[in-house]
Amino acid sequence: MLKAGVLGAGHLGKIHLRLLNQSEKYQLVGFYDADEVNAKKIEAEFGYKYFNSIDALIDAVDMVDIVTPTLSHYECAKKAIAKGKHIFIEKPITNTVEEAEHIRELLAQHNIRGQVGHVERFNPAYLAVKDQIVNPMFIECHRLAEFNPRGTDVPVVLDLMIHDIDIILSVVKSKVKHVSASGVSVISDTPDIANARIEFENGCVANLTASRISLKNMRKSRFFQKDAYISVDFLEKKCEVVKMKDAPKIPGDFDMILQNAEGVKKQIYFDNPEVENNNAILDELESFADAINNNRPPIVTLHDGTEALRVATMIIDQF
Repeated sequence: MLKAGVLGAGHLGKIHLRLLNQSEKYQLVGFYDADEVNAKKIEAEFGYKYFNSIDALIDAVDMVDIVTPTLSHYECAKKAIAKGKHIFIEKPITNTVEEAEHIRELLAQHNIRGQVGHVERFNPAYLAVKDQIVNPMFIECHRLAEFNPRGTDVPVVLDLMIHDIDIILSVVKSKVKHVSASGVSVISDTPDIANARIEFENGCVANLTASRISLKNMRKSRFFQKDAYISVDFLEKKCEVVKMKDAPKIPGDFDMILQNAEGVKKQIYFDNPEVENNNAILDELESFADAINNNRPPIVTLHDGTEALRVATMIIDQF
């Protein structure tokens, strides 16, 4: 079991503490939080050991789980890497692309592992269909959330949209050619609602909308490709796959047949895979343990996290 320590015991940090504590792949050593009053309250309530300094915690573990506010990711990661510790770092990887690239360089120099917490890669609905997403040419994403003061220290692009940016970059095997976007600040000092259009060199276009001032929650993505339409509901953990194939010579009574202007007939059919329930956060943490123990690249690398941040920054620069 890898000895794990958590930096940051806010809302998400407490979830990570609980899951690491119950994991069979980690031994939770303890945590550090800058708010000593909050930290001692958590220690008293749950029994997790509180370390009174970042350095003391890092020295005691094999893997550092960084769940602090984004602005402190860079400094926390540098300290952990300097001491030769593996790092799991919540999204967005850092506050700037330059910081992310420096962390990647340090990681390579010390020959240790790093993973970024893009948790939607482990969403069961996405896992059920990801192998069927092949060369999509149009993608549409809606990620809408009711207002919550937590997260408003960064633009909605870094808070919410970056999840979909990471998913899109993982399935589109082409370089970004052009980005256009608009955003509006309604409640916060940074944009609360944003729309972006990402164009890729292979012709694929992705249209993303993110809002944290919505009246309802929604996290849906739709992928359109040759002979298939794939829908993923990340919130409800449901997916839908609609495919087309050459129509049979003698269609059945209930077959759905389309005929184009050239007279070519296609049959529409549903191929919805079974969605296996899971705990995505636990799975991402344990997949990182597997990457460390088996000396293989993590599922979401620091390169992935850096590229998602790079595109997010390109979008923000349009505002």
